[in-house]
Amino acid sequence: MFRTGGPAAPDARSPGTAGRFGHYPGVVSEQTASETDVRACAARGRDAAAELAPLSRAAKDAALRAMADALDGATDDVLAANARDVARGREAGLGDGLLDRLTLTVDRVAAMAQGLRDVAQLADPVGEVVRGYSQPNGLEIRQVRVPFGVVAMIYEARPNVTVDAAGLAIKSGNAALLRGSASARESNTALVDVLSRAAEKAGLPRDAVQLVPGTDRSSVLHLLRARGLVDLVIPRGGAGLIDHVVQNATVPVIETGVGNVHVYVDAAADLDVAERIVVNAKASRVSVCNAAETLLVHRAVADAFVPRIVAALQAADVVVHGDDAFAACAGVLPAGDDDWGREYLSLDIAARVVDDIDEALAHIRRWSSGHTEAIVTGDLAASRHFVARVDSAAVMVNASTRFTDGGEFGFGAEIGISTQKLHARGPMGLTELTSTKWVVTGDGHTR
Repeated sequence: MFRTGGPAAPDARSPGTAGRFGHYPGVVSEQTASETDVRACAARGRDAAAELAPLSRAAKDAALRAMADALDGATDDVLAANARDVARGREAGLGDGLLDRLTLTVDRVAAMAQGLRDVAQLADPVGEVVRGYSQPNGLEIRQVRVPFGVVAMIYEARPNVTVDAAGLAIKSGNAALLRGSASARESNTALVDVLSRAAEKAGLPRDAVQLVPGTDRSSVLHLLRARGLVDLVIPRGGAGLIDHVVQNATVPVIETGVGNVHVYVDAAADLDVAERIVVNAKASRVSVCNAAETLLVHRAVADAFVPRIVAALQAADVVVHGDDAFAACAGVLPAGDDDWGREYLSLDIAARVVDDIDEALAHIRRWSSGHTEAIVTGDLAASRHFVARVDSAAVMVNASTRFTDGGEFGFGAEIGISTQKLHARGPMGLTELTSTKWVVTGDGHTR
């Protein structure tokens, strides 16, 4: 099973996310689904997957474009459903980060539709020959990419994931089972209704895209234990969701998303570049997993850089939680272990001064969730030292951590960012939603 985690320490998980994987009391009334209901949904998905697997690229791309057009045409209905979710979320006290993830706008819906069109333009990984050769006895052997089959997504408060997951699953020949959080139930229901109707009208199986029944904890457990019906589960959200899925699943799991992300400013850094990168990595969008949560500064440049970066971050409304060196600046709060291990998902950042690059690396090893780390330096040897020793899915050299993203990597829409090491690591696009099988062709060969 794909369940080997990254290097994160147990306390490197975010304490600020929902501990019950998207269950927010008061957001919506919970709907209970029996094990029979959930397994029936998965069985329908399995039948659909068998029809999707052999489809041509042309058929899948036509369906994706039809889904995009349908989504554009249903914008008002989708936004109305989303407004009800957001209103309930605000009344229930959802944090700003979660509300930002939950909220759809005309532009965001249009971007989701465009994402489907972008995926339609990507190369189809299904059928790609990974390697092929002939044996001395004349057997022709090929390793070929094939869909997983039924891919289940479990995610929190992000309706855009509904569309991204559906599009990537269909393009890679997989049936999608979507289990969003109760906080986004009306948004997800509206989106899946639009997508599934358009896909069926375009000739895809009726159950190629399904919303998993139920919004309570039991429906998630039934899905995680649908061994033989579900081929892969991908959790996308906070620590509570991911830990629950990994600890309870009997089907293969790929972990994604928790991002305790670090930026290290080296002694040889260009401080103008460092300021731009740090502010962008922290403040450009705080509710995403590639946002920086911790800043480390080499002592050799601390006197010049610490007051400067504190002022720049505060100008962007960021609250700095720092060690003694940072706390000497006005408005900086004292930082402790709770800060070093925290995925804030808010306008907060932890910061400390380190004696050298190896102390920065030791801090990252202790607290990182294995997502993304960045170094800002003009020293090639320092960058090589850092890259060779960081054990995370992505390492940035003189670039913002915000570039850890399937779209920025040229994958089109992404299914998530894997922080583990088995099957996939880093941004997951179409190729990562396939497995392989061996095709052996003979001419009456016997052994």
